[in-house]
Amino acid sequence: MRPSNSSTASWLAAAVFAAVMTIGGGLVAAQSVPDSENGRYSMTPIPEGVLRLDTRTGTVSTCSRNGAGWACYAVPDERTALDAEIGRLQAEVEKLKGQIAAGPTVSGKIDEALPKSDPLKKEPKVAEGDRKIEIPLPSDQDVDRVMSFLEKAWRRLIDMANRVQKDVSGKI
Repeated sequence: MRPSNSSTASWLAAAVFAAVMTIGGGLVAAQSVPDSENGRYSMTPIPEGVLRLDTRTGTVSTCSRNGAGWACYAVPDERTALDAEIGRLQAEVEKLKGQIAAGPTVSGKIDEALPKSDPLKKEPKVAEGDRKIEIPLPSDQDVDRVMSFLEKAWRRLIDMANRVQKDVSGKI
């Protein structure tokens, strides 16, 4: 055996170091992608084409073949839309709570008495047992008008039935 000289040993050590780094770098790159992940996208067949999941962003798309090739369109994210609507409603509720806490603001308020024909006039509170319900009854004239209307309608109905009976008996 020949004694090794220092330049040959350093050259051999450098070559071994480079080989280890090359192999080690490949292993590090291979380990950066999990074994369960075959790439960025996960594809699932569906009747219309393919459902594509972007494993990095979580975006779901439907891909289908058209005349020019494959086209992918993002599926609307309902959760995002629902979260946005919930946030808007919560902000509106907080705004309304703030308005209620600030007190009622009535515009156009007057201190004058309301006319008697006004339905918004507040009646003085009466004890439960003292309440009286008054139902206005129709006058005799109103009853006569209703009876006259019903008599005319009945006569027309009878006349119509008689005409129909004559038409049917004449055709038989």
